[in-house]
Amino acid sequence: MLADVETATDVDYEAIVGVIAHEYFHNWTGNRVTCRDWFQLTLKEGLTVFRDQQFSADMGSAAVKRIDTVRKLRATQFAEDAGPMAHPIRPESYVSMDNFYTATVYEKGAEVVRLYHALLGQDGFRRGMDLYFRRHDGQAVTCDDFRAAMADANGADLAQFERWYAQAGTPLIEVRGAYDPSGRLYDLTLRQVLPRIGGSEPRPLHVPVRVALLGPDGRELPLRLQGEYKEHTATTRLLELRELERTFRFVDVAARPVPSLLRGFSAPVRLRVQRPADELAFLMAHDSDPFVRWDAGQELARGVLLGLVAAAARGAALELDRGLVDAFGRVLADETQDGSFRALALTLPDELVLGQELDVIDPDAVHAARRFAVRALAQAHRERLLATYRRGVERAAEGHDRAAIDLRRIKNRALAYLVALEERETIALAFEQFQTARNMTDAEAALATLVGVECRERELALDAFHRRWKHDPLVLDKWFRLQAFAPQEATLDRVIALAAHPDFGLRNPNRVRALLGAFAHGNQVRFHGADGRAYAFVADRVLAIDELNPQLAARLVSAFNQWRRFEPQRREAMRAELERIAAHPGLSKDTGEIVGRALGRA
Repeated sequence: MLADVETATDVDYEAIVGVIAHEYFHNWTGNRVTCRDWFQLTLKEGLTVFRDQQFSADMGSAAVKRIDTVRKLRATQFAEDAGPMAHPIRPESYVSMDNFYTATVYEKGAEVVRLYHALLGQDGFRRGMDLYFRRHDGQAVTCDDFRAAMADANGADLAQFERWYAQAGTPLIEVRGAYDPSGRLYDLTLRQVLPRIGGSEPRPLHVPVRVALLGPDGRELPLRLQGEYKEHTATTRLLELRELERTFRFVDVAARPVPSLLRGFSAPVRLRVQRPADELAFLMAHDSDPFVRWDAGQELARGVLLGLVAAAARGAALELDRGLVDAFGRVLADETQDGSFRALALTLPDELVLGQELDVIDPDAVHAARRFAVRALAQAHRERLLATYRRGVERAAEGHDRAAIDLRRIKNRALAYLVALEERETIALAFEQFQTARNMTDAEAALATLVGVECRERELALDAFHRRWKHDPLVLDKWFRLQAFAPQEATLDRVIALAAHPDFGLRNPNRVRALLGAFAHGNQVRFHGADGRAYAFVADRVLAIDELNPQLAARLVSAFNQWRRFEPQRREAMRAELERIAAHPGLSKDTGEIVGRALGRA
């Protein structure tokens, strides 16, 4: 765990702080109080991830940390829940325990711990933690022991909460709102739709949904539920959904409100609510909850992008929705928000997240739609993006304080949009930043934009980066990773060449993750090339790695887990590679379990 300004980015620094915190926090949650058996793994890992998330939020921007956490959860854990490796946070069986060091056990496990925090409040959660440690210091215990401590310390009924540990899949919460102006009543109906995974029928979960109602001027309205005393004037309420469906009636609502739902992402669920684009734009402009404000923008962009995906799939002309263009401009111009938040808000949903929204994934159409949107937004706001970038250059600050990080993030987000235009002027800006950068954050950001376009500066920058950092393994991993993410059609051939590079070796797990893992898990359009070449290439590497490092091979082969969700040609090509891997003599338990589950075999 070593970093300096020359070799570590802002993200690296934050990650190192989080990892140090995580391992330090394991002293209590994992060591002094540990797991009775492997099935309880989330008892220590989910809890400790929650603790390191809270610490990182206190050390930096709580809003940005929460949004980053949710982005990661949706991109990885939600996908895991929707695939053949879906399992509860407390799994009931395994072939190789290594395969349950998963996003579900860690990331969803942390979200389940956060549910206690939401339901009991900060003080109640602390009482539960104190009782847990008093009871179990020096013991090996279970998830039920943790739940009992939380319940007993607060006199709370958490019996239903046990289902979060036992049921797999991501719950869907359907939302309906109805306003009665004559009675000044607003009914908010919440309904759980639970995935059926395995043989048993899922039962209703205990879901905390934090809500507010915004008036026509964007201000939060006082919230009083029917039957409560008039003294209730809170503007944010935590609604507890325990049934499959329940309606919450708010009284004395002076005007038709816009609901602000799942504030702070109060539960690891998906929402389904019919919202017109102007309502999403309203939330983007007015909501005081950073997560909802960001998420409204993501939902608006997601709807527009999915429309573009459909148009691209049928070969129609693409045109960007004016509402998204205007909303983007408002965020870009809003300097009351910090640079890190604006950089996140200006980032469109990635291709992997868009693919999750489709019944049948068309990676080419998804890529074409998103690329078109990025370029259209950059063209529409070119001058303001240039002004934002130049202001960032003028105010450039070194160090890793919050202000310096915020400035770099919004500056580099603006640069990414500008370079997407593939103009000589904007490419020159990126190349100049790469050459003159005094920190790794700016150097890597500039290189990342150049890698995404075909230009002479791309190869010059890649060569210069390699020459300077070829003797620093961790920095060189960045060089491999950026090239694996490149969107060009020639990326597979480049990855194949890099896999034969003298600096690459299958015995180096970090290097394998940087090149092969980034390509297979992160480059949807090129890994899923229609000719199937990438599938065969990655499958060959899985078999080679399996002989050296079965755990690493198992992680890599999980890139095939979503094979059933693609069109027939790609689907059959992936299935054939899975069958080839499954039939390989001497295949490890680790890889064999993942492949078997992907193919639907016990």
